[in-house]
Amino acid sequence: MKEQTIKASEFKAKCLQLMDEVSETGKEIIITKNGKPVSKMVPIRKKPKTLFGGHKDQITVQGDIIEPLDVEWDAMQ
Repeated sequence: MKEQTIKASEFKAKCLQLMDEVSETGKEIIITKNGKPVSKMVPIRKKPKTLFGGHKDQITVQGDIIEPLDVEWDAMQ
């Protein structure tokens, strides 16, 4: 994902709009002054309290994951 670059003067005029855009899209914005990058606006990503359930509703199990496969592994030979 490529970040957007914006001049400080333009950023000042559109700050609130850009904050909403970063929050919704997750894209970063680099703010420049005199053509040099001086700041970066990034969305806040909250860390989960625990890793358990982190992918809830994002992963689906297809088929039987407990039943052994009828495939002999090279390591078993």
